[in-house]
Amino acid sequence: MELGLYTFADMLPDNTSRSKNTHQRINDLLEEIELVDQLGLDVFGIGEHHRPDYAVSSPAIILAAAAVRTKTIKLSSAVTVLSSDDPVRVFQDFATIDQLSGGRAEIMVGRGSFIESYPLFGHSLQDYDELFSEKLDLLLQINQHEVLSWHGKHRPSFDNRGIYPRPYQDSLPVWIAAGGTPASAVRAAKLGLPLALAIIGGMPEQFVPFIELYRQNSEKSGKNPAELQIGINSHVYIADNSQQAADELYPSYATMMNRIGQERGWSPLSRQQFEYSRSAKGALLVGSPQEVIDKILYEHELFGHTRFLAQMSMGDMPHKNILKSIELYGSVVAPAVRKALENK
Repeated sequence: MELGLYTFADMLPDNTSRSKNTHQRINDLLEEIELVDQLGLDVFGIGEHHRPDYAVSSPAIILAAAAVRTKTIKLSSAVTVLSSDDPVRVFQDFATIDQLSGGRAEIMVGRGSFIESYPLFGHSLQDYDELFSEKLDLLLQINQHEVLSWHGKHRPSFDNRGIYPRPYQDSLPVWIAAGGTPASAVRAAKLGLPLALAIIGGMPEQFVPFIELYRQNSEKSGKNPAELQIGINSHVYIADNSQQAADELYPSYATMMNRIGQERGWSPLSRQQFEYSRSAKGALLVGSPQEVIDKILYEHELFGHTRFLAQMSMGDMPHKNILKSIELYGSVVAPAVRKALENK
């Protein structure tokens, strides 16, 4: 199973100016990616947001910078909001990252958990699903054909045009990211694409039917079950002991979740709810290295997934704490998980 991280590049407290704060956050992010690469982890993903509380609106630019500062790690968006983007430009950007990195680029596509990009780029939320379906179709066609013609509804048509540059790999890996909507599992299965599921609340076992739906529809579409790629993305934070991890993360995590929750009508997150979620079968992987090892292995028993990504830099957690958590993940947790799975 591949082990990696992803981030939305949450902004740190604005103690100076926003521009200086963004500058610092992006440089901290590049340091995190370099550390993940040095530790021998497998994947690093960066999300796209168009809000003041996140530093990255264009993952491709950060991933291009990371491509020339890393050696082995796969570099992915997490996610590219394809519905409000141009598939031609998305492909060109990630093909360029692939060339810079020698074949380590991936695209994780989704419709996004926030909606700011739709009006920003002139799209209507009434076309939410139609935009994604049409643009994903175009992206997949470009990925397979150097020269093609395109006639669609939401993007200007073109005839017999080549799309360049081409990637270093034969084609770019494209994943579909989902939050548990059954239609997303069916879509990924019918298209023969890998599926990444974000579990950020509730109990992981509740998502077993979702993964089974993906597997069943993949088999119906003629996909070999042994070749399916499934990713699980979760909130993770690791410290030397369980209490330290909980005490360090809770203030930042609660602030972040309550800010989002206020927009969406969620109840405020209490310390009791936080502790319940980080219990043995909850969605939060927060604790000592051994607790996180046990929880990753528990989720693997549930899903049999091929990739696990940890969202670790959440809210306004100090950079030094995140580096320590990454260090424990790469040097203690990852080797133990790999060894346990090898021995199965």
